[in-house]
Amino acid sequence: MKSPHSTRKALRRTAVVVATGLALSMSLAACSGSGTGSTAASTASAADITAALNEKSTITVWAWAPAVADIATAFEKEHPNVTVKVVNAGTGNDQYIKLQNAIKAGSGAPDIAQIEYYALPQFALSKSLADLSAYGFDSFASEYTDSTWGSVKLGDGIYALPQDSGPMAMFYNKAVFDQYGLTVPTTWDEYIATAKKLHAANPKAYITNDTGDAGFTTSMIWQAGGKPFTTTDSTKVSINLQDEGSKKFADTWNTLLSNDLLAATPSWSDEWYKGLGDGTIATLNIGAWMPGNLETGVKEASGNWRVAPMPTYKAGDTASAENGGGGDAILEQSTNKLVAAGFLQYMNEGAGTQISIDAGGFPSTVADLNSDKFLNATSDYFGGQKINEVLVQSAKDVVPGWSYLPFQVYSNSIFKDTVGQAYAAKSDINAGLTAWQKATADYGNQQGFTVTSK
Repeated sequence: MKSPHSTRKALRRTAVVVATGLALSMSLAACSGSGTGSTAASTASAADITAALNEKSTITVWAWAPAVADIATAFEKEHPNVTVKVVNAGTGNDQYIKLQNAIKAGSGAPDIAQIEYYALPQFALSKSLADLSAYGFDSFASEYTDSTWGSVKLGDGIYALPQDSGPMAMFYNKAVFDQYGLTVPTTWDEYIATAKKLHAANPKAYITNDTGDAGFTTSMIWQAGGKPFTTTDSTKVSINLQDEGSKKFADTWNTLLSNDLLAATPSWSDEWYKGLGDGTIATLNIGAWMPGNLETGVKEASGNWRVAPMPTYKAGDTASAENGGGGDAILEQSTNKLVAAGFLQYMNEGAGTQISIDAGGFPSTVADLNSDKFLNATSDYFGGQKINEVLVQSAKDVVPGWSYLPFQVYSNSIFKDTVGQAYAAKSDINAGLTAWQKATADYGNQQGFTVTSK
């Protein structure tokens, strides 16, 4: 198995950078998306896209996924009149700040941009992204997993095509489990019991690490069945980070935190990689894009790691969530939307999907996920296990109905100042969630939304 996008590591690191350039006021929402030079009519047929691809043209794509450059090369061979310029404008927030600045200026945005699922609502709300229903792309719904399609379908519009996904699983060090006689936990109660047994046997070893991360927390609340964020009529937002799922996660994690059962090791740090290699961090509950990071960053543990389903809150249940991943959107500012639509379809619904998989990406397309080649692939790093069988099942078990805030990028940027303080003090995560909720609601109201904080 080849490694997934090498930039996943950087993506997780930048997820909570303060997004000062991403404030989305309602006045901006009303005036942005002013690219009126669209070549697409209100609806465009496949024939219209084909005709556009036969004309001499150039489009620009902002993306950090390495596979995109290879996809562009393959596309240009099939469509020699089209030039695709792939630009790495930064990872995650770095790109979003540049993108928002270009949108606000009314020029300088690319034709296509890679955008993570959690950030997509913020750009779609400001009318900065083209509705892909105009190109018939709404008919692709059955080709993608429900969770990824649900992330790009906002209201009545489709604002991106899913590129990759991150259904969660529990990655665990089998060598450590065997050494200490541990049984792979299937429930969170068992996970806590395993954490206690491991740490008692070796005070330097921990079941996992966590210093507080917004993306991880929202994914865990999602897996617990929480639905803390709802948006209606674009501007009416409800936030309840003390709903049943939120409290279920917080109460479980409080037990680990208060009993010193979590390694206070920042993810993606050198110390973190060392812990994954020497067995002092025994599990990770993380997205399906993780295998390549282990293969390339923790080579010394090759053969030790395995993949299992996420623990659940009730024995016999199946429940997962997405952690990471994103799609690709056409900017409303683009003056070459038909060509952009053609490349977007090729990249995320056509031949480009296999190029991405070959580069290690975890797909969001149902056909690729269910192919015998993908499911039966074995990994020497994971002891010959067919890990995709576990990861694909996780994609099917993602709890439905999750949604992000229309200003999630900003909300995530203040996580460390709120929930992060609970981790630092080893105090009640529920109190941290309440503080996060208040600060997020205050910001939303300042930006012109009507926020109900329950």
